[in-house]
Amino acid sequence: MEEYRDFIQVFVELWHKGLQDPARTQAQTLEWLVEGYARTVYGQECGAADLLALADDPPRFFEAYRRAFPAVTYDAIKPWIDRVVVGEVAALLPEPPIAWAMTRGTTRGTSKRIPITDTDLGIRVAAARGLLNHLLRTDQLDVLGGYSLNLNYPSVVGTMDVAGQETPYGFSSGIYVRHAAAATPVEILPAQEEIDALGGGTTPGAWERRFEMIYQRTKDVPITMCAGVCPSIIEFGHFLYRRHKVLPKKLWRMRIIAAASVPGIHTKYKPALHALYGPVDVVEMYIATEGTFAQQRDERRLLVPNLDLYVFEVQVRGGRVKMLHDMRPGEYGSLIVSTPVLPRYRIGDLVRAFDPPYFRCIGRQGRWTRLRYWLEGIINLDFGRA
Repeated sequence: MEEYRDFIQVFVELWHKGLQDPARTQAQTLEWLVEGYARTVYGQECGAADLLALADDPPRFFEAYRRAFPAVTYDAIKPWIDRVVVGEVAALLPEPPIAWAMTRGTTRGTSKRIPITDTDLGIRVAAARGLLNHLLRTDQLDVLGGYSLNLNYPSVVGTMDVAGQETPYGFSSGIYVRHAAAATPVEILPAQEEIDALGGGTTPGAWERRFEMIYQRTKDVPITMCAGVCPSIIEFGHFLYRRHKVLPKKLWRMRIIAAASVPGIHTKYKPALHALYGPVDVVEMYIATEGTFAQQRDERRLLVPNLDLYVFEVQVRGGRVKMLHDMRPGEYGSLIVSTPVLPRYRIGDLVRAFDPPYFRCIGRQGRWTRLRYWLEGIINLDFGRA
């Protein structure tokens, strides 16, 4: 698979290059995001166009951005999303949505629906950065000669009325695979269309039907990798043993798993992945319904952000807001992301900083999150240094 080497090097280079000067990279990212916000009613009400005059002075630019745009929760931005639903696209978006993504459930158990634009979907291809960077760094490009096991959620779960038309909505992972997987050399099996054809149910029975189809489609082909939601990858392994008395490691010689969507992948989940799939390399990714924010870059079991695609701020102790790359090692903060769709969005995750640019998402923000993380670090003898 040497023909892919140059492509992969170019694909990951912008990520690495952006980390060399985080302040400059984040200022450039903010500039193109604000240009998009300036084409929306929400952005115009916040004075986005006026901010662009400060783009050459990053400290003033970010200070003015924070004054102009409040940090918002989903409940605060939902009235603007509702305006998009009734046909007022420019209320919040600089371009029409091409899909609607739903969360798997918030801390209150209520699913949220997020519009996805063409620009937004285009930068989510960064989900492949961690996996491809690992293959390049460890000289395992031959893995691309096999298939990636598709265990992603359905891209179509139901329909909603958008400007008088029935419009499908689904999970962001399935939407990403269906629309953007062709942008990388990774071949996926089954195709997302086959996953969607079984319907959008999320009950245990629906997942068993989905898993059975995946097993029948892939049991006799060379599966060399898998990328997706970590608990789903583990549950599929349990299903195979429960239904067919076979473990994935007996079916395939899988080499790498890129796992996302939960904290503690290397501490809580990696032992189960190895028990089910064999001695695979595990690469962590930080992917949410709202975007593809970070991935593991090297042997350290930590995340590195996509500074060239999103703007990352954190609210730290005392309520002060700073840039993610300005956090001190050991400092905790509530993450605020700016995406092509959501300006200064409080995603609800708590992060811990290590030496820049490394960090961890340690869980949903809550009273006991830090204590739980500390206790798990003691139990697993893991404090982010390895």
